[in-house]
Amino acid sequence: MANRKKEVYKPKPMTEGKRNLIHGLLREYDIETAEDIQDALKDLLCGTVKEMLEAEMDNHLGYGKYERSDETNYRNGTKPKSVRSKYGEFEVDVPQDRQSSFEPQIVPKRKKDISAIDDKIISMYAKGMTTRQISETIEDIYGFEVSEGMVSDITDRLLPQIEEWQNRPLDEVYPIVFIDAVHFSVRDDGIIRKLAAYVVLGINADGRKEVLAIVIGENESSKYWLGVLNGLKNRGVKDILILCSDGLSGIKEAVSAAFPATEQQRCIVHMVRNTLKYAANKDMKAFAKDLKTIYTAADEKAALKRLDDVTEKWKGQYPGAMGRWYDNWDAIATIFKFSKDTRTAFYTTNSIESLNASYRRLNRQRSVFPSPQALLKALYLATFEVAKKWTVPIRDWGKVYGELAIMYEGRLPQ
Repeated sequence: MANRKKEVYKPKPMTEGKRNLIHGLLREYDIETAEDIQDALKDLLCGTVKEMLEAEMDNHLGYGKYERSDETNYRNGTKPKSVRSKYGEFEVDVPQDRQSSFEPQIVPKRKKDISAIDDKIISMYAKGMTTRQISETIEDIYGFEVSEGMVSDITDRLLPQIEEWQNRPLDEVYPIVFIDAVHFSVRDDGIIRKLAAYVVLGINADGRKEVLAIVIGENESSKYWLGVLNGLKNRGVKDILILCSDGLSGIKEAVSAAFPATEQQRCIVHMVRNTLKYAANKDMKAFAKDLKTIYTAADEKAALKRLDDVTEKWKGQYPGAMGRWYDNWDAIATIFKFSKDTRTAFYTTNSIESLNASYRRLNRQRSVFPSPQALLKALYLATFEVAKKWTVPIRDWGKVYGELAIMYEGRLPQ
């Protein structure tokens, strides 16, 4: 693993409010040592948790602690509970209700560790919520204010982790690598621009998906992509068997320079989408069915025959629709080396589409990201939310690996 740079906290400027608060703490707790500070913080945290629990109970019952109500459910005392925090262990009185239906959120039942309160904020950030939405949600639930600045400060603690993750060592060989892009609106130097988030997803020798890198950029070019691919090499990647992508500008030349033995595969899903955009709605189903006969053909010779037939059938209505198939045939034909079952492992970007779907949800949550750094934080968190589900190899990996080992003899780990 890469050496992690030690994070040094830089305090914000002293304000009159802060100064008064500190003087009040010094008087209230008679602070003389660093240990006294920890004890004071523990006591303040205990009081804060107690107030939050009371606010949760108010919300649960629908009325305040000293208000009258005709509801059948009501407060029924408290129950002591030992709680662990970043400032040590303390006891808190958890409110109870007559019907035992109260489910506290800040200190959930059967859980004693609240040291991960920051993780709750980070989790909301991962789901695409803005700092303002998180601040409002915390206030709605717990009845106290968490500023947008505080939310930003908490999520900024991820930046060293992101840097470490982006520079972590990688495997020497990845049988399959996908590269795809999702575009976001980002405010940069006061100007809102469209930036692309390029996702590099590898299938490792065990058949498991692994995001190798997330790169935020503007202009695609051979130089740009060579830098991205050299970054993978510098982290330990020595060989990629097949690289699958859409028609990213300059990617072909960059792959040839960085990994000369790598075969490039054009994403069939993107090819089909780009072709059907020429078609009228009434023709799409029939046109898509004809296109499928090309990429599911028994071999390359049969596929070329089907390509000519489909082109001839539709050229009268859509004369330019099939041109890309001929122009990119060298990057499409790789699939015909393999059985039809094995082809599906790499001739589409299905493996990356589910990841991109989670990224697009971020777009629906936020019309504009406040900075490229904020976008990177959100993408990093969303990636790890999705990756939690990647617990097994991709479908039929044993068969896929066997065919790859034969086709690319001596290049895969034994």
